[in-house]
Amino acid sequence: MRVISLLLVIVPIVHQHGVLEERSTYEIMDPSAVGQGETQIVLGKHSGRHAFADTLEKMGITIQGDALNAAFARFKELADKKHEIFDEDLQALASNVSSEEAADRYQFVALEAVSHTGKKPHARVTMSIDGAERESYSDGDGPVDAVFRAIENEVNSGTRLLLFSINAITTGTDSQAEVMVRLERDNRIVNGNGADTDIIVASAKAYLHALNAMSGATRAHPQISGI
Repeated sequence: MRVISLLLVIVPIVHQHGVLEERSTYEIMDPSAVGQGETQIVLGKHSGRHAFADTLEKMGITIQGDALNAAFARFKELADKKHEIFDEDLQALASNVSSEEAADRYQFVALEAVSHTGKKPHARVTMSIDGAERESYSDGDGPVDAVFRAIENEVNSGTRLLLFSINAITTGTDSQAEVMVRLERDNRIVNGNGADTDIIVASAKAYLHALNAMSGATRAHPQISGI
């Protein structure tokens, strides 16, 4: 007669929040054992408001009330464009929301930029100036130049563009672009920053952010002339 031995393994059912809190359920070893920091749980389009707020808190970013609702709405929009959301994406998102909370004089609303081979690029920019929505058009040497010219046609800031810089916040072709714009007027230099998966939109946001810094209507820190 053959004897068959059975091994009964009882696996406890753990609530979703319990899984996240119990590191052993998703880590095969403690990262600190090999000199690494905490494991990053990447957010995605199916992540909820609680996970979003918890991740911001762990990053040292405190947003509450309407600002948190606005940030979460932006997060969901970004998640529809990107497969994975990283810490750098969240930092840029929170920075944009904080900037809007400062009641900037110039705020980005929308834009349309058209560029065809052999034809001059054209842009239409919609922005809010002192609470009133304005629309402006312009051609340019490129789509970004057309956007900047369209903005200037409306605001006539008298500034001079010193620097335009683009960096990818994270890896991948779906990465957000982080644009920095440096403007100068009357020996005063300011920086403006903007982020978006669309480089043209990020450029418009950065330019308007710099204009706000120049007008003193934002929390951005002006740079000392000559830097």
